[in-house]
Amino acid sequence: MKSESDLETVEECDTWKYLPENVLIHIFKFLSVRDILNCSECCKRWNFVSRDSLLWRSKFRDDFKIDHGIKLKPNAPDWYSEYKRLVDNVPLVLTEVLTEHSHQVLHVSFSNNGKMFSTCSKDGFVIVWTSEFPSKLKYKYDMKNLCWKYTQFSQWNRNDTLLLVSGVHFGSFNSTSGEIAVFSVADGFSLRCRVQSKPYDIFGCWLSNQHILSGDLKWLAHLVSKSTVWISKANQEIDNENVPVMKEFYNFYNRNASSIRNLMIARCPWLEEDDQTQSQKASSSQSSQNPQTSHQSGNPVSNLAQRLSTAPSTSSSSQQPRFSDHNPDNFDYERPFNYSEEFRRELEETISESSSELDDFIDVDMAIDDEDIDEDLYEPKYLIFTTGSKTYTPHQIGFKRVLKTSFPKKIEPGPSIKERIAMQKRRRELEQLIAQLSPEEARLQFQHFPEVRPDPDWSNFESVANRFDGVDALIDLEGHIIGMGLSPDHRFLYVNSRPWPQNCVITNPLEPPPISQEIDIHVIDLQTLKKVGTMLRAHKAYTPNTECFFIFLDVCDDFVGSGAEDRHAYLWDRYYGICLASFPHNDVVNSVAFNPKDNEMFISTSDDYEIKIWRSQASVREQGIAEMSRANEVRLKNLKKKNDEVVKIEEKKEMEKVKNL
Repeated sequence: MKSESDLETVEECDTWKYLPENVLIHIFKFLSVRDILNCSECCKRWNFVSRDSLLWRSKFRDDFKIDHGIKLKPNAPDWYSEYKRLVDNVPLVLTEVLTEHSHQVLHVSFSNNGKMFSTCSKDGFVIVWTSEFPSKLKYKYDMKNLCWKYTQFSQWNRNDTLLLVSGVHFGSFNSTSGEIAVFSVADGFSLRCRVQSKPYDIFGCWLSNQHILSGDLKWLAHLVSKSTVWISKANQEIDNENVPVMKEFYNFYNRNASSIRNLMIARCPWLEEDDQTQSQKASSSQSSQNPQTSHQSGNPVSNLAQRLSTAPSTSSSSQQPRFSDHNPDNFDYERPFNYSEEFRRELEETISESSSELDDFIDVDMAIDDEDIDEDLYEPKYLIFTTGSKTYTPHQIGFKRVLKTSFPKKIEPGPSIKERIAMQKRRRELEQLIAQLSPEEARLQFQHFPEVRPDPDWSNFESVANRFDGVDALIDLEGHIIGMGLSPDHRFLYVNSRPWPQNCVITNPLEPPPISQEIDIHVIDLQTLKKVGTMLRAHKAYTPNTECFFIFLDVCDDFVGSGAEDRHAYLWDRYYGICLASFPHNDVVNSVAFNPKDNEMFISTSDDYEIKIWRSQASVREQGIAEMSRANEVRLKNLKKKNDEVVKIEEKKEMEKVKNL
């Protein structure tokens, strides 16, 4: 027979068991996530109540510090699943540290199938690694054998058969010469071609599966230059000397010592739809206006760009960047992205659809390499680059619509050597003759002999605008641009920028304004060419204009990652815009990359010579990988701060009780 105390205990347990649901949820709100999960194991009813959506929405907002106006991510089952995703499926666990490089590691990029990644370093090597745990060295090439100082950038072509590597040439201390090399990954990492590129920070990129873009810079006058973008085949023709391997693509006018840098290609299928819409409108209204295919001349801000830059922004990105005196220990990286409502609507649509449609190509046999079939040349694209107009540092993003491109099958043979010598001799004779004439007589002679016509006034853009290609749009970020990254669907462009002081005036283009120690991240919608989001003071940088580092960022379906000069990499959730973690290094973090086929794998590279590979807790458990260390979770810091505040409140109450005694 049970005692009276036993009966009271049973009655008390029954009382807890049958507590009203709203009371139980209210109690759960005061518990930690771990305690709620423990309570869910008590009985079926508590397990059911512990999955309440409003309860987990409250915990999610409190622990991750998201704005209450942000809705649940599209296609997410519930708030509980989202909380679990941001704890269990974020790459927070350090699993490997690769130390093969003997100098600063400047860049990392994944192959499109996610099976390999490549790294570039100041030691002059480019290294290809396998992605599966444990990562192993697959290929290695010393570019110093080709007279390179170091490698700085790499990019895989669409079917992962070729790797583009960009680097800096040996030369004078202030040399700006660079080179691009293409390696075949299918046949033992053999060198396919080399293309000169100037300046070296134009980097180069893939235009299609078999064609690359490079650049050249030619000075025309004081502070005025011409940037030429070239298309080159990713192989050298050795069977026929009349088959071209290069083609001039675009010529851009540069003023105030600026130049085109950081070339990037975005595949934009919506441009084809816009063309169809415009053609339908044109056929019905016989209208000649077509803003989508505007061919305005010159690099200075076009009418379209002026409309974009003066249009009122729908987000807080319209605020002027400003300097602030803040303590680096204040963890400014916790700041979220301030997205516009337009961006959230568009992102919800892209999430609801397939966010990786452009990359859903069939795995191509790496032995197959048909150079004659390159359908990528006919896809609508944007050529994206950084440039400037107020000063030589890159503070603007330029957009050039790339129409269907054809590559010539045969090059026309020019004059023979004998004919060239005769032409040069004739030119010299004409120049001597015209030098003896009066200005008016010389002007008349120039009309008959254009080959000896004097150079135009390059400083007067209006007089030479017809010699250059127009830029379709320019977006001025009012700061030094140090990195760009495309979303997987190529719809959004994320940009790292170090802002100038507010309302600064540039009087000398060779003396740009001082740049902030904070790095802002801007988000640009490539369909509307408008800024739709920004995060001010996202992370840290310290170097001045003259020594400014490239800080490469990367974007995947779920996350945004970036390096920083404060010895950390950072990771944000792409939809909610919140910072999730920082990843420690011992020096500047130059580059980060997500595995495009597995967002739970993240790589950071640093000036500390190390390549760190981070994987999610779920992935580590599944593969049985030993944990080396963990990233610094912002969620845990928020919880610690909240607990410290509770302790302070309790201590204050105790002190008041003591005073009242």
